[in-house]
Amino acid sequence: MTQAEILQELKKLTPTERLTIIEAALRLVREDLQQVGQVEQSLAQTERKQQLTAAAEALFPDYTAGGELTIFTALDHEEFHTEE
Repeated sequence: MTQAEILQELKKLTPTERLTIIEAALRLVREDLQQVGQVEQSLAQTERKQQLTAAAEALFPDYTAGGELTIFTALDHEEFHTEE
């Protein structure tokens, strides 16, 4: 059924019947939009997790022995501040 046909059929109904149909249609649209929003949110969370995973994997060598961030562990047993 086309949009024009639906509108023609609606004209045959009373105003109360039209409002009832409009309310039901709006409920369906709201439900559809909520489902789309939930899917988009889920996709965004998945994408964010993938980005964080990629970042963690890229930085992993820096945190392993010999990486740039572990170079300072050689100083672990030295005094940082000595009072005179």
